[in-house]
Amino acid sequence: MIWWFCVKRKICDVARRLHTDNKGMGVVEIILIIVVLVSLVLIFKTQMTNIVNTIFTTLKSKIKTV
Repeated sequence: MIWWFCVKRKICDVARRLHTDNKGMGVVEIILIIVVLVSLVLIFKTQMTNIVNTIFTTLKSKIKTV
């Protein structure tokens, strides 16, 4: 019966350490931010492409006038 108490105590110690360990929290937050940014790019891809094309067209016309 004493061995069961030791095993139970070790399991509780490991669970307590895992519960208080927050080292991976920053990684999870960064991954979530990346996922949100990628999804925004996919959603607004055509609008972003149009804006970039307009900017390059304007730059080309300005360069020709110089």
